Amino acid sequence: MDKFQTTIKEAISISGVGLHTGNQVTLTFEPADEDHGYVFQRTDIDGQPKVKADCDLVVDTSRGTTIEDNGARVNTVEHVLAALAGLEIDNCLIKLNAPETPIMDGSSRPFIDILQKAGIETQKKEREYFEIPKRINYTDGEGVEMMALPADDYRLTVMVDYNSPVLGSQHASIINLSEFTDEISSCRTFCFLHELEMLVKHDLIKGGDLNNAIVVVDRVIEDSEMESLAKLFNKDKIEVKKEGILNNVELRFQNEPARHKLLDVVGDLALAGVPLKAQILAARPGHAANVEFAKKIKKAYLASRKTKKEDNIPVYDPNAVPLYNYQQVANILPHRHPFLLVDKIVKLTDTEVVAVKNITGDQYFFQGHFPGEPLMPGVLQIEAMAQAGGVLVLADKENPAKWSTYFVKIENAKFKDKVVPGDTLVLRMALTGPVRRGLCMMKGEAYVGNRLVCEANMMAQIVENK
Repeated sequence: MDKFQTTIKEAISISGVGLHTGNQVTLTFEPADEDHGYVFQRTDIDGQPKVKADCDLVVDTSRGTTIEDNGARVNTVEHVLAALAGLEIDNCLIKLNAPETPIMDGSSRPFIDILQKAGIETQKKEREYFEIPKRINYTDGEGVEMMALPADDYRLTVMVDYNSPVLGSQHASIINLSEFTDEISSCRTFCFLHELEMLVKHDLIKGGDLNNAIVVVDRVIEDSEMESLAKLFNKDKIEVKKEGILNNVELRFQNEPARHKLLDVVGDLALAGVPLKAQILAARPGHAANVEFAKKIKKAYLASRKTKKEDNIPVYDPNAVPLYNYQQVANILPHRHPFLLVDKIVKLTDTEVVAVKNITGDQYFFQGHFPGEPLMPGVLQIEAMAQAGGVLVLADKENPAKWSTYFVKIENAKFKDKVVPGDTLVLRMALTGPVRRGLCMMKGEAYVGNRLVCEANMMAQIVENK
């Protein structure tokens, strides 16, 4: 599994018909920024509203997965999402000019092919996985059972039992998403003949064709029914063995239906909104169960993220004796008033430092930034973090005064809240890798209470003074 987020290199389009509406539709995949996720956009509606691929926005799972937001619906999203998730593409805008994605051949393979043609681009921000911490269960009381277990990658196993002389019990599995393209993506959607008759009765599958779906015939059918089916699918003639696949379509895999169910699970679980490290076990899954399971996973993810965030906030006890006071910090850093922006060090390890800067109203920069609304400049927040990082890498030097640290690079700097007179700025800098040839990479964060006000990734060079 890659460490960094990805998107596609260029926009690319594919056209087809919607399975249920029969409408012609063009779908365009476009590159998207980091943390964008999967977002659909209806270009055929005034204002071109967007719909995020989110399990909480699912409004229908009767014959596919439908999402709705901002007055727009998008039907049958699971095959498109399975292709994106299967290729481990994190960020993509999916534009379409109709209410339903094109069914193509009933699998994800056509989407896989054009996404690979567009090319996959690695982005700069690290991918955040949800590593399942403990078992998550889902049952619907009607035989569906789904389970997520801790694992160091994303593996899935699906078991289905159709109680059919044609299909019977089947299972399919992959032990890594890298297998999805070759082993799963080409497996087509399917239905039984009695389901087909019900769908026709309800004026659905207007775009259905024997080229985009497998129809399982598990009973003997009369010649008159054959003629009706031929007319329905615009065929001169339709054949079927005593029990088998309508028009004797060859399966791509012996267990193609089970593999397609696994494909649907990958697509529907993408609605949880985060790439997973988990072992997924699913017995008799369907879209409704998949979406409810995705909701449980999302809920667990958000809870763990909140806990992680709370656990990650540095604790500052003003009553505790600091490791380094202001004078001792000045013995390590070359900075002096009014540019020494670290008052004390309260934690120091080989890889992390926590420092404090008290923001008083008489700071020189408040005179001009801004009269009537004093704010600590963001660039000085970055500087304060950098000085804390300087203490981290210089404190163990025999004579710190002989060394200086110089900025080489600042990335992903974000300013999330104001810093004003009276605030206590708690600064944390952590090494993100070993120091090599005097170069050090650090992740910096600045807090006021439990509020993250600033963060950035920084690189500095440690240089001996001449």
